[in-house]
Order: sequence, then C-alpha cells, then structure tokens
Amino acid sequence: MNKDNKKAVVLLSGGLDSSTCLAYAKDQGYDCYTLAIDYGQRHAAEIKASAKIAACLGVKRHQVMPIDLTQIGGSALTDSNMEVPDFGAEDTEIPSTYVPARNTIFLSIALAYAEVVGADAMFIGVTAVDYSGYPDCRPEYIHAFETMANLATKAGIEGQKLQIQTPLIELSKSEIIQLGHGLGFDYGMTVSCYQADDEGRACGLCDSCHYRKQGFEQAGISDPTPYV
Repeated sequence: MNKDNKKAVVLLSGGLDSSTCLAYAKDQGYDCYTLAIDYGQRHAAEIKASAKIAACLGVKRHQVMPIDLTQIGGSALTDSNMEVPDFGAEDTEIPSTYVPARNTIFLSIALAYAEVVGADAMFIGVTAVDYSGYPDCRPEYIHAFETMANLATKAGIEGQKLQIQTPLIELSKSEIIQLGHGLGFDYGMTVSCYQADDEGRACGLCDSCHYRKQGFEQAGISDPTPYV
C-alpha cells in the first residue's frame, strides 16, 4: 500500500528497535518527523545517536524533547542510587530498569507533536517477544492508547483518525535485525545499552545488551556494537 505524502511521528531513541521503525516507516512512504525524549536517562549517547540516524535517513524534522523523570525516579535508568542489573540478576517479573509510565509519557508527547504536524500515524518500536517484561510494550496497551488518542484530540474529534503503528511488536530481536538489514539500515549507528559510555560503547552485561547480542547471533549478522 502506497502511503506517499502521509506524515508520521516516529519515536526515535537512537536504539535498535526505534531505528528499525524509522527505516520501516520511510520505506512505507511516510514523511517522518522524529522525536527523541531526553528524560534524564543515564547517558546522552543515545540522544546523539538519534540525531545522527535522523539525519542519515533524511527525516523532515528531528526534535529532541527534554523532560526530567529523575524528579520521579523509581527506575535504575533514572535514579543514580539504583544500579543497572546484569542480565539474569533479578528474579522479578518486571525488572528495575522499568521506567514508570514511560511509554505513556512518550506517546502523549508524540501525540501532541503529531496533531501539530498533521500526522496520520505514530510509530513506536515496542516488541512483545524479546523484551524485558515491560507492561507498556503489550498490544493491549497500544490499542488502549490509540483509542484514547482519538478521543482526546481536536484532530480525532474532527475525523482525522491517528493510528499507532507497531511493526515490530510480534517480531523477535533477530527478525527485527533482519528487517532493518533488508532495508539497508546500518545498526552501527545505534546505541541500545542502558549504561553506555560517552562514546556510545556498550557494557555487554545489561538486559538490553543481552537481547541485542543474541539477536545478531540468531540473525547470522555481524554485530557492529562497540563494547567497553
């Protein structure tokens, strides 16, 4: 289906999944407006990566939105008093790297941006297969937010319905990598690690690093990730 001249807001963290979403949206013919949220996470490497990726893929506009979730804390990614656990170190269903209500906050900001630019869709790189158990990555959550979005906006009330696109939600990490690889995307630009250093080098120990390494191995594609 050709979607020429349609607009999409793409949440772009600078990581593997969101970057694949952007490559996919571009391939589908969307004019893309990327949005990176600087929420007080442990490092700025992924924000820098998002700008590089947006420029490389030729988006219409790249926006960085600062919010400070360290004022709330409650996550190993936003509270300096909490350590990022190694993969498998926790036996809880939802790990300490879960950021309370993060996707709800991100999607709400993206929704406002989408209404301003007249977007038909929002893309978010959630997956319900190889992930860390976050409740705001599930299909039922995305469906509920989309329903709310079309009830809560002027555009929705006036008949310009917005779709939340989740092209990765049923894909494994290896399938996501194969998708992006097939679209010619360079994963060497991305930063996935929860505690990457200033140069974007990954720790190789956290949940995110584990699933990323496993994904490249299972996809049979060389891992371009620089590790500390």
